[in-house]
Parts: sequence; C-alpha cells; structure tokens
Amino acid sequence: MINRLKELKAEAILFLMTIIWGGTFILTKNALNDISSMLYVGIRFSIAASVLLPLVFHFEKKIEKKALWHGMILGFFLYLGFFGQTYGLRFTSATKSGFLTGTLVVFIPIFAIFIKKKYPSIGAIIGTVIVFIGIIFLSTSGNSLASFFEEVGRDFNFGDQLTLLAAIIFALHVVLIDIYSSIHKFWSLFFIQLTTTAILSLITAFVLSVTRIELLYININFDVVTALLYTALLATLFNIGMQLKYQKVVTPTKAGIIYSFEPVFAGVFAFFLLNEKISNFGLLGSVLIFIGLITTEVYDSIRKSKRERTDKS
Repeated sequence: MINRLKELKAEAILFLMTIIWGGTFILTKNALNDISSMLYVGIRFSIAASVLLPLVFHFEKKIEKKALWHGMILGFFLYLGFFGQTYGLRFTSATKSGFLTGTLVVFIPIFAIFIKKKYPSIGAIIGTVIVFIGIIFLSTSGNSLASFFEEVGRDFNFGDQLTLLAAIIFALHVVLIDIYSSIHKFWSLFFIQLTTTAILSLITAFVLSVTRIELLYININFDVVTALLYTALLATLFNIGMQLKYQKVVTPTKAGIIYSFEPVFAGVFAFFLLNEKISNFGLLGSVLIFIGLITTEVYDSIRKSKRERTDKS
C-alpha cells in the first residue's frame, strides 16, 4: 500500500510537469519571433543551471566521475532532442511536428526492452496503443483522418526527419533517466545535465550563425523575458528536477503515457489564452489519451492486487 501511494504521488508530479510543459508552447512560439531558436534554448538552460549552482555547492561536496559522465550523456541527448524539435519546426507544420513528437510514446517501451531488458505490462501496451491513436486524432486539424495522413505523408521533408529523430531521442532520454537517476546523487546529475545542454546549445547557436544557417538575434521585450523565465524556472529547473527525482518510481512506458498529455494541455492553454478552437477530433483525441492512461492504471492496480493476494495465500 505504501509503495502504491508513493507511485501515485510520483505520477501526480509527472502529470503536473506535463501541465507546465503544455504552457511552454504558446510562450515559446511568441518569443521565437524575437530570438533565434538555439540561442533561446541556450539562455533557457543557462538560467536554470545558474540558479541551481548554489544548491549544488551546498548539497554536493564531490561529483563522482561516473555521475559526471552520465550527466553529460543525459545533457547531450536532451540537447539533441531540443535541437531537432526546435530547428525542425522551421521546415514543417505545427500539426506534423506535434504528431511526430508524440510518437515518443511508442519508442519508449522499445528502448526499455532493448536497454533495460524489461518488457512493459499488457496494460501498458494497450494504453500506449490507445494514447497513440489519441495523438493522431489530436493532431488532426482537418475534417478527416485521411486528410491528416495525407498531410503527414506528403513531402516528408528535412524538418519532419529532424522532428521524428527528436522524438526518438527524447524517448531514449526518458529511459536513460530511469536508469541513471537510480544510481547517482540527485544534485550532481541534475546540474551536469542542465549545464551540458546549455553549453552545447550556445555553441550550436554560434555555429549556425557563422555558417549563416540561422543568424543570432535577440530583441529583449516582455514576450522574450516571460518565456525565458517560465521555461527556465518552471519547465526546466522544476520539471527536470522532478523528472530525475520521481520518474524512477514509475515505469518508463507509463511515464511516456503521462507525458503524452503535453499536447492536450498545450491545446487547453491555446484555447484560454489565444481563443483557438479545439476541433471535435482534438476533443476525441484528448479523451482517448486519458482513456489510455486510465487503462494502464486499472490494469496495473488489478495485477498488483492479484499478486498481493497470491503472496498472502
């Protein structure tokens, strides 16, 4: 019972993180009109790492070499994911980007099988399939599913490839967090990951500018400052910290299902802040994603109850 309450607490925190991530879409979309993409990512993670630095000095007296290495690996994959998703959005539509990013829910159990040698439960598999179908409906902006698949399949360009690669990398990142957060101290792994992502993003911003692929530019205004503070302090500092601390309590597959609510909350924020309408397909997709999560929860609860009764007998 205690373990189940601990797991429910972790799931609730991951759910809160997803709400916060959902709010980044509107803020980032507005901010990128006045700041280059990788410079935005670099500053975002630099602010988060700078705020965290005093806490690291206070709680960590020594950083182990292995923790340093694993933190850099996490930061590297996090950087690659953000680069693919952010830069890829320059060449593809928001609809295709949302759908392709959402496919991480499919890749997470695959990486869990090959890396952790851990197979997801039947309930998690069923829930993942339902969630993936929900993502398809949620991403459908037209009047039919056929029009959506036609849009996705037509002109699968460089931006689409980058976005799909980002989804695969984010899925790998989720599984690696599940592994590394269980064997290393929290503060060192947290700080090294943020710092690595910040440094690589700033270097990339400079390289893209030198090669004339994306010029460095920033116009400091209310939208840029608000977006940077929100994403740095909440979506990065709070969320990644909670991810390292609590994701290890649940399975990577279930974590991926919870993270799939991000586009749902992004749509909710857009509805209230930008007066964007939610289509009937979008509503159905949101319901299916919720059903997928509930399916996994119910199946896991039944399975654990049976196991407890078997142990007692």
